[in-house]
Amino acid sequence: MKQEERKRMTVGKLLDAAKELIREKGCASITMQDMMDRSNLSKGAIFHHVKSKDEIFAWVLQDRLEETDKRFAAETEQEVKTFEGPMRRIEESFSSLEDGTDVTNKVLMYLLGKENEPTVAEALGRYYEQSVRFSTQWIASGQRHGVIPDTVDAGKAGELFVLLSMGLRMRSSIPDAASAFSAPDFARFVRSVLQPNTR
Repeated sequence: MKQEERKRMTVGKLLDAAKELIREKGCASITMQDMMDRSNLSKGAIFHHVKSKDEIFAWVLQDRLEETDKRFAAETEQEVKTFEGPMRRIEESFSSLEDGTDVTNKVLMYLLGKENEPTVAEALGRYYEQSVRFSTQWIASGQRHGVIPDTVDAGKAGELFVLLSMGLRMRSSIPDAASAFSAPDFARFVRSVLQPNTR
């Protein structure tokens, strides 16, 4: 087995183990021993790729972003270019923004509580920057295909959508938080920004 393939398998096992453990225990109480036990990987195999559980948690955030991007890319590869198909792919993830049990929300809140640690701060910075970059790229793709007007500022709209999604993620961790703005409202808002002349 080639080294790259072995790394991919190890990372996959760690991601699966981390997601299962986060659902069961939350982030704070998970130990590296838990990760070894759940993934059936040795300490050496794990520490060859990461230095801490926080790095694995950062991979969980990254994995969700890449998963959403792949769904979006698959939709944009269709022969007929529309706004609806790719938008539906993105909207599929909106309900998770309000789910306090969602793994990504749990990880984000946990890591935000450790933002003073340099490796965590770096991971959070990468996550935010990539979130904005993907969001901006999705809008620019729609503009290239003629389904989003060029008058939409892709950079500003992309960052605004990320900020709102992060706010929904954070609110999901506040018990009994009142909410006048929901995931369906967010979807309608995104649509109104990206297709302002459509009713």
